Amino acid sequence: MNLPLGFTDSAVDALPLHLVARADFAAWRATLPAASAAWVTAQGYEAAAGTLLTLPGADGGLGGAVLGIGDALDPYSYGHAPFGLPLRTWRVEGTHDAATLAALRLGWGLGSYRFSRYKQPPRAPAQLLVAQADGETDDLIAACLRVRDLINTPTEHMGPEQLEAVAREIALRHGAQIDAVVGDELLSQNFPAIHAVGRASHRAPRLIRLSWGDAAHPHIALVGKGVCFDTGGLDLKPADGMRNMKKDMGGAAHAIALAELVMARKLPLRITLLVPAVENAIGPDAFRPGEVIATRQGISVEIDNTDAEGRVVLCDALTHAGELSPALVLDFATLTGAARIALGPDLPALYSNDDALAQRWLDAGQQQRDPLWRMPLWRPYLRYLTSAIADIANGGPSKMAGSVTAALYLERFVPAALPWAHLDVYSWNDADRAGRPAGGEAQGLRAAYALLKAQAQPGT
Repeated sequence: MNLPLGFTDSAVDALPLHLVARADFAAWRATLPAASAAWVTAQGYEAAAGTLLTLPGADGGLGGAVLGIGDALDPYSYGHAPFGLPLRTWRVEGTHDAATLAALRLGWGLGSYRFSRYKQPPRAPAQLLVAQADGETDDLIAACLRVRDLINTPTEHMGPEQLEAVAREIALRHGAQIDAVVGDELLSQNFPAIHAVGRASHRAPRLIRLSWGDAAHPHIALVGKGVCFDTGGLDLKPADGMRNMKKDMGGAAHAIALAELVMARKLPLRITLLVPAVENAIGPDAFRPGEVIATRQGISVEIDNTDAEGRVVLCDALTHAGELSPALVLDFATLTGAARIALGPDLPALYSNDDALAQRWLDAGQQQRDPLWRMPLWRPYLRYLTSAIADIANGGPSKMAGSVTAALYLERFVPAALPWAHLDVYSWNDADRAGRPAGGEAQGLRAAYALLKAQAQPGT
């Protein structure tokens, strides 16, 4: 088997690993040899969720370990294990259902990750013995880690051209078609808003387009905000607000990883991936507050704030997606700080013009333990985007409902009859947590895959 980091299929010297819920702790302890039970009691261990304890062997060495489990179907219930356990090979003890083992495998893979492009971790993760292949779970791990790697890579090595190179490598591997509209070609091919945002950078802006699948299958458009670095433009961000803006292409990272996952699993879908990739830089040609820019849809946009650039590049991509008449459009974007204020770092804000689509994504999030939260497209708040000289403004003087107004702006560029959902993601862990190292993070991705799998294979 070709296994992800943290896994092995060699059982040599594998130690038993017990998965125990707190409610089952007393019964489990009663099954232990007297000396081991006494050791567990002496340690004051009660199998609280997220805890672990090593067990002594008969020879005084290491005999095994126990993990305290909360929700057995939550992958992050196991995320502490790879670096919390001693660097050995571990085999799961006892009988567990397939869903639990899949969650364990996924959580172990996510917990084994450390970004290592520039610095090696101080130690390797412990190894989990797996006896059989689970291609879907391993592909889910790979997709989540793809998101983390893309976001964690500094802009020096992950600008618009490097993001395109990643998409091209993926396309080549899966037999997809890919092209890019670059630099002034954006103007000649009518993507003026993408060009306006990216024109000040020494790195040419571009629209990356990938297509894959059989024309007879349902057509899905995936759109991801690819602002590879966001200074805020002339409305310059403060230093602390700019510090992590390499992550402002987190939406693109999600869309690319989701497209790659669909192709890896060979779902019976036809997908179009659209990534407007730019750097929001400062320079003589930077777009300015008060300018009115054109868009692909013909809607004029007054620039109220150059730091509200994500919605500007997305509006051209969403217009293009609508022209392709897909069955549905999903977009991902690190769009607003307001979403974080409303929902915190762990809950992406979901907006949709289609109640059934929104509910399917929410339900998938609950099933996959990959949560998101629906927010309202409260159209009266369009008044906050009123312009006296253009059809719409990209912002306004009010700080009210910032995530809602950003979503309303995007909705203006989506055909009314086209099912569309927008996920405003943070894409980041501010600090280390079990299974979630500080840095880039995939959010709503596993739920989105479950949504698309159900779309492709009704009844799954």
